[in-house]
Order: sequence, then structure tokens, then C-alpha cells
Amino acid sequence: RNHLHAAGHICVLKDAFMYESPTEIANLASTDKFDAALAIHLYKGGRLLQGSRIPFGIIFGGTDVNEDIKCEEKHRVMGAVLGEARFAVAFTVKMKELAAAEWPDARKKIYVQAQGIKTTPSETFDWYRFLQNADIPTDTGSLHMFLLICGLRRVKDPLYLVDVFSDWHRRDPSVHLGIIGPAVDPLFTSEVKEKVKRAPGVHLLQEMPQDDLHAAMKRCFAVVNSSISEGMSAAILEAMDLDIPVLARNILGNAAIIKHKETGLLFSDPQEFVVLSESLMNDPIMEREIVTRAKDYVKKHHSWESERKAYQNLVLRL
Repeated sequence: RNHLHAAGHICVLKDAFMYESPTEIANLASTDKFDAALAIHLYKGGRLLQGSRIPFGIIFGGTDVNEDIKCEEKHRVMGAVLGEARFAVAFTVKMKELAAAEWPDARKKIYVQAQGIKTTPSETFDWYRFLQNADIPTDTGSLHMFLLICGLRRVKDPLYLVDVFSDWHRRDPSVHLGIIGPAVDPLFTSEVKEKVKRAPGVHLLQEMPQDDLHAAMKRCFAVVNSSISEGMSAAILEAMDLDIPVLARNILGNAAIIKHKETGLLFSDPQEFVVLSESLMNDPIMEREIVTRAKDYVKKHHSWESERKAYQNLVLRL
């Protein structure tokens, strides 16, 4: 929305979960006299624009191309939506190729545009109160705080590292893992809460404004990603921009933006996560080199300004 407002457009954000059918969106578009639409996620957002009377574009979310594509009914709906769309945006070449392999006729309308990020850490964030509220020791001289940022849903797999991390914490009380993000799936969120209650050293943290989250990230030792699949993790890119090392599960979406031992660390199982984390803790020179290269990578490939120009140009196709 920020990008489109900057180009002089009026942009209204709507949550796809608030609507159930294309008819509701058609009525909304007619009542509010919208000229065009941009849907995020080929299935969740795109299905609501089927048969739309206004032109629209699609931004792949990640789970659409990586997960929903495996469901026959969702695959059918997404193919129909992509057929109607004026254009689609993939974050990586790999994501474009996955979509084009399923829907070859759409290849020419799929554009690759990496996410742009901008970090805005709060200057008034109270790190010590943050730790106290989470029942984490405030002796920051020995603390190694790892932060896993994700919506609480199964595809993000926030429980993947809980057991091994808790075992590690028993051996080394200085390490703590904080899991923070919105409760996207209420049933799964309850499962996460119950698991974390029985896992020393692992904490389920209150969701917070983005500025405070960026400030918390800056004070952490590392940011973690344990997703089953990803489109392109903004949290990873934000950590890189904030000079914080990243440890991420070795999946296509993460490997597309992290070069192992160059701009971050990729792990294939929970045990490898611990081994790599310990090596990072014991090698400050490697840590410094990784965060320096990661920061340079984000500046070059994921700038907010580059994303703004790209989306302003794409909207002209509507």
C-alpha cells in the first residue's frame, strides 16, 4: 500500500479471511468503485477474484505454490485464477519455475520480483522488560537469545526445534529460544502453548508492533527459521539488514536467499541446528563475516526502493 500511495494511487487493504466468495468481493468493488485489485496468495486471495469485473494481479505467497498446489481442488482454482490475472509476481526464479511447470500458459505473465524490506527498530524499546515479561534471565552478559518469528501455523513448524533446544538449554542455561508471531491457526496455537509449557528454555512470546520487534531482533544473538516451506521470509531479510545472523532450515525458499556459511547458516535437522549454533557462538570472526556479507546482500538485492519501482510499474499493467 505504501508503494502504491507513493505513486498517487488510493489503495485499500482487505483481509481475505473476512470474505467467503467472489460475489462479496464483486459487490465490494462495485460499491466502492475500485478500478483494479492486487491479491496476495494465489489461492487465499486469488479465489475471491475469480470472474472479477475489474482487472487484477497476483502475488504468490509461497504456501500457494509450495503446499496448496498438492491439493487437486486448490490446484484447479489457482489455475483458473492465474488464467484470468493480468500478471503474477514470484519472489524467486525457482518459484516462477514451479508455477510455470504447473501452468505453462501463464509463464509469460509471471514476473520475478524479490521482496524489498525496510527495518525501523524502535529507539524506546525496553529489552530488559521484554526479557522479564518472558521470564528470561536478564543477565545479558551470558545470554544467547534466539528468536523464531512466524505466524503460528503448521507450515511454519515452530515446534521443529523445541525438544532439541530444550535439551541444549539443560546443558547450557545461557541459550533461550523465543517464538513470536500471530495465532493464525487457533487449534495449532493451543498445541504450541502446551508443548512450550513443558520445554525449559523455550518461550512463547507476546506479539508486538513491528518497530519493537525489529528492536528485539537487534538485541538477539540469532534469528531462526524452521519452516517446512517458504516463499521468501521477510524476517530473515530483516535480520540480515539488522546485522543479526540467521539460522534457517534448508528448504528451497530459504536457500534462495541464504548461502550457507556465507550469508547465514542452513540446517537440515534439529541436531545440525545445535551444532551450527554452537559453532557460531564460539567463532565471533565467522559471525562478524556472515552478518557483514548478509547486510551487503540485502542492500543489493532486497531494497525497499527497488521493490517500490517494480510494483509501481506492474500496476500500470492493470
